[in-house]
Amino acid sequence: MSSIEQTTEILLCLSPAEVASVKEGINFVRNKSTGKDYILYKSKSHMRACKNMCKHQGGLFIKDIEDLDGRSVRCTKHNWKLDVSTMKYINPPGSFCQDELVVEKNEENGLLFLELNPPNPWDSEPRSPEDLAFGEVQITYLTHACMDLKLGDKRMVFDPWLIGPAFARGWWLLHEPPSDWLERLYQADLIYISHMHSDHLSYPTLKKVAGRRPDIPIYVGNTERPVFWNLKQSGVRLTNINVVPFGIWQQVDKNLRFMILMDGVHPEMDTCIIVEYKGHKILNTVDCTRPNGGRLPMKVDLMMSDFAGGASGFPMTFSGGKFTEEWKAQFIKTERKKLLNYKARLVKDLQPRIYCPFAGYFVESHPSDKYIKETNIKNDPNELNNLIKKNSDVLTWTPRPGATLDLSRMLKDPTDSKGIIEPPEGTKIYKDSWDFGPYLRILNAAVGDEIFRHSFWIKEYFTWAGFKDYNLVVRMIETDEDFSPFPGGYDYLVDFLDLSFPKERPSREHPYEEIRSRVDVIRHVVKNGLLWDDLYIGFQTRLQRDPDIYHHLFWNHFQIKLPLTPPNWKSFLMYCGKRGPEISQ
Repeated sequence: MSSIEQTTEILLCLSPAEVASVKEGINFVRNKSTGKDYILYKSKSHMRACKNMCKHQGGLFIKDIEDLDGRSVRCTKHNWKLDVSTMKYINPPGSFCQDELVVEKNEENGLLFLELNPPNPWDSEPRSPEDLAFGEVQITYLTHACMDLKLGDKRMVFDPWLIGPAFARGWWLLHEPPSDWLERLYQADLIYISHMHSDHLSYPTLKKVAGRRPDIPIYVGNTERPVFWNLKQSGVRLTNINVVPFGIWQQVDKNLRFMILMDGVHPEMDTCIIVEYKGHKILNTVDCTRPNGGRLPMKVDLMMSDFAGGASGFPMTFSGGKFTEEWKAQFIKTERKKLLNYKARLVKDLQPRIYCPFAGYFVESHPSDKYIKETNIKNDPNELNNLIKKNSDVLTWTPRPGATLDLSRMLKDPTDSKGIIEPPEGTKIYKDSWDFGPYLRILNAAVGDEIFRHSFWIKEYFTWAGFKDYNLVVRMIETDEDFSPFPGGYDYLVDFLDLSFPKERPSREHPYEEIRSRVDVIRHVVKNGLLWDDLYIGFQTRLQRDPDIYHHLFWNHFQIKLPLTPPNWKSFLMYCGKRGPEISQ
């Protein structure tokens, strides 16, 4: 059976007005242009959807009058019943699960119903698990989201971030990587990089690897924005980057294959992976919000996922209005708990043999980010593992740098003392110093760049960015470390309705946002045409907004959709030279 690339089809689009009329519980909806029927189940902010078609013989579902809870529907053909809150058939009991659709918000706050095809691509060409010898499959944790997998005689590494910061200067490694990390990377037969965020795609780390092995095979998913969109700018020489289609097995050797899957919420940039060796599956969902639209393989041997939270500037970097310290602390506490419960429920539903929380081991260690470090409380992996153990018989592993899990031993006997080999006694687990200097110097170099001697860099940059025809006025203020205005720095307005740069706010009704950004980071981002994740996820801004509305289109554009090549500052400076000198305000 030959594999076909997994695709996504939009089956139905609900307008914001239609979304507003969706009621709690069961909703029957129709695509008027195709005549096809769907069921949408709403429980608070959580939505599930499926085709209105019984799995038995394709009958239509109607409301089940015997159902007092408002969760089930009845087929008009043979009275089969489906619980839409779980997507499981309750009559006949224990029979089928309904194929679920992916429900996604679009840019206008409407809803899309998406169908992944095929929905379970890992089921193509199935393999039965074979016996593994002790030591045949070993997983060693290095740092954050980086795992070193020994699979027979092949070595595979996930998301190597081992040195330097992520998101400009906002994130630093919590764990001290094992001393042999670079040697391990040199020995890898292949590297998987899940997405373009710098805690997964670390150019400082890859630069070290490329020094000896520029041709190391690297695999990424075929995302809308290429994972390595900024490779040329980075100056890192890598010559063997392989972009693979979603949902197709990639054969490494006769025993080893892997499959990259897309995220249902951020398909334009996020991916996850299934690695299979001799029929044994390892699932790594990385940072995906809804990996593969929520459809994932059950009962894999090892599952790993993020768990920590805190990977956003919201709400710590916001002030004004409701954003008091008390409100922020309560919000963070509630959100972390929700994430913890969601991950525990996911693990319980998927029933992997072993679960490992990872990809959340970062710290805001630069002294200037002390406030973020103190307020951005993250989930404790042990708390999540205890929650999982309470509700299921899944084995859990809280990894420490250099610790190795032997899959065969753990599957045969979870109490085997050699199942997990911890790092030697006295090994340094947590970092207590970071080499800030070289990385801050790179950012600082942008502050005095010639571009910023000419105030019309502002028009040049935002024209290049290409975001307009949207009613939003933003005030951009360049600041020092403490977010006070930078002496001689720029403070200007951008009106995105007509992409003008007025001296004062327009008289028409308009939403307003004020963004204060550390001058070294904003100028580095502007000069190099980088995405604003460095500012926002990296905690390098302070924000106020009136009214308190999240402008998805604006942030999505500057975080994901900026042009793939940086502004042409060379021709800009030539043009400035002809215009004569001009010094900033």
